[in-house]
Amino acid sequence: MSERSSTAALQAFLERAKGSSAAEGAKIISLADRASELAAARSVAAPRWQLDELVGRLTELSGIGAVASLSAVTSLVLEAQGRGEPAVWIGLPPASFFPPDLDDAGVDLDALVVVRAPDVTAMVRAADRLLRSAAFGLVILDLGPAAAAAVAAAISIVVQGRLVGLAQHHDAAIVVITEKPRDAASLGSMVSLRAEAVRERSLGGRGWRMTVRAVKDKRRGPGWNELADVVGPAGLV
Repeated sequence: MSERSSTAALQAFLERAKGSSAAEGAKIISLADRASELAAARSVAAPRWQLDELVGRLTELSGIGAVASLSAVTSLVLEAQGRGEPAVWIGLPPASFFPPDLDDAGVDLDALVVVRAPDVTAMVRAADRLLRSAAFGLVILDLGPAAAAAVAAAISIVVQGRLVGLAQHHDAAIVVITEKPRDAASLGSMVSLRAEAVRERSLGGRGWRMTVRAVKDKRRGPGWNELADVVGPAGLV
């Protein structure tokens, strides 16, 4: 494919993505079905787990055990698509979401860019180039169980600073998913918000309750949390 054809294909995809919205009847009730409430929520002073809170920042969503990290990130993808903001999910081969789960949740998979990188360094390079394109409002780096040493080497403070600068310049949100306990060190000092998403059974056994908690928040202060009752497929955690 020629360079001109590749550019045209990318432009066509982005136009489709910008016109995409979350499908009706999504299974994530309090995340997918409350799109109409998000605009009003943006004017509220209290912090919430939403795109406007994360734009221009490096956010780390971490946890281990009974976590709901993928559900929390899926809510951001749904919000981005509802606003016509293309999103990209960058991950390693072992760390991936189950596409039918996101489809059941209401995500338009045709409008979600997915990048499979061989290692963390390649993930960071992909994120850098995609942020520079100014085409994406949400960039997700799914590190999964990547080794801490590899992460530290690839995502140094200098690299974090460059990514944050790009996010601020292009009004994008960067969310990094990691697997670690809450008392473990964060990715670095450039992490503006570190949160964890935990889950517990609710709704009479038909679903569960997700709580997103701010472990560190340089802008708002730690300690705030947001609750959501979720009904989703078994694989969406």
